[in-house]
Amino acid sequence: MTVFDDRHRRVQVAPMMELTDRHFRWLMRRLTRHSLLWTEMVTSAAVVHGDRERLLGHSDDGPVVLQLGGSDPGEMAEAAAIGESMGYGEININCGCPSDRVQAGRFGACLMAEAELVGQVVARMRSSVHVPVTVKCRLGIDRDDSYDSLERFVDIVAEQGCTYFVVHARKAWLDGLSPRENRTVPPLRYEFVRRLKSRYPSLHITLNGGLAGPESAHEHLPGLDGIMLGRAAYYTPACMGQVDAIHYSDLPNGNEPVVTIEDLAAVARDYAGYMQSWLDRGMRASTLTRHVIALFQEVPGARLWRRRLSEGAATATDVRALVEHALEPVESRHLQHHSHTTT
Repeated sequence: MTVFDDRHRRVQVAPMMELTDRHFRWLMRRLTRHSLLWTEMVTSAAVVHGDRERLLGHSDDGPVVLQLGGSDPGEMAEAAAIGESMGYGEININCGCPSDRVQAGRFGACLMAEAELVGQVVARMRSSVHVPVTVKCRLGIDRDDSYDSLERFVDIVAEQGCTYFVVHARKAWLDGLSPRENRTVPPLRYEFVRRLKSRYPSLHITLNGGLAGPESAHEHLPGLDGIMLGRAAYYTPACMGQVDAIHYSDLPNGNEPVVTIEDLAAVARDYAGYMQSWLDRGMRASTLTRHVIALFQEVPGARLWRRRLSEGAATATDVRALVEHALEPVESRHLQHHSHTTT
């Protein structure tokens, strides 16, 4: 288990279904040594009864959080203990996902209407693990989205010993909006999150929602304990190469920015070696290459990088060769530009 402290919580990469799997996290760790990474949400029932290595196996060599979905205190406690035994340094309760499927299982954002139950889950989980048990939530649900409602939820859950909250600064509409619409349609209310931190200075409060990248997130960090990036980290992963230099200059090891074409090409080659090890075990290349397609953005050759990876992944057996082929237009055009500007 990787032991980490509150400093690692300054920048976190959000849990995103079907995106933040173990392979994406491996890639992220080559861009940021210190940021706190999160798994996809895994249901407590799946952890207790399913293939634990497939669901929870990981290659992370830095701080990582396991997010669980569920509402049965006993089952959540058992799943938390399993997660801790498999090396996760924090276990989080999902109280923010608005999808119909999650609601049907009585977890996610609908749990914000059942603060007492969430408190019971926290208490049982804390009794079964030594690592922190945390909660990720919304501002509220449907029309019950006042600041007072948010404070009441946090107050009840914190009474059971939860001291870490990640707050997505939007409410969730459980009836009428899709999960995708729930990420953009309800207005952002950052002031609610700051007000919550002022009300509970002893709690660790992380802001999530609408943050475009490490630099803009840096503007929101003062007065809060952490910020969480979601889609920005996945669809523009190179931005994460700035995080350690901006936010973790006080921590030892690995604080140099990873931002140049040469830096990103080295990351791509490292990831190619990682991908090949999984191809040799029978995994399809497209399952792995999808995470690195967006590594290069708005630079000469980036379109060909994406095209060659996408088209070649369907039949690739040598993914190192595929990555070299895809890197060629990016690196050659970069060298041409560099040569032109230095002559």
